[in-house]
Amino acid sequence: MVRRKDFKSEVYQLAKEIGVKVMEIHMRKMRNKWASCSSRGRLTFDPAILRMPDRKRYEIVLHELLHLRYPNDGRMFKTRLSTYLEKALSGGASDKR
Repeated sequence: MVRRKDFKSEVYQLAKEIGVKVMEIHMRKMRNKWASCSSRGRLTFDPAILRMPDRKRYEIVLHELLHLRYPNDGRMFKTRLSTYLEKALSGGASDKR
């Protein structure tokens, strides 16, 4: 399990790496999803994410951060998501998952 403080640091670090700005990070129980983001840069995560394996947590955080640049799950969003995941799996990301 990762601590909230460490998790938030991970989120800010990944945001910096992909070039997006996070304004706020919140944790609250969510019924139907692991996370959400607003167009104003507010990210909300279910606290259960803190107990997830590193790779799954990375995928969820990356997905939300990319929505700050690409609002929908269109072709460009999916391409970027795949690129970052492949990079992380190959050891190219600073936070290898």
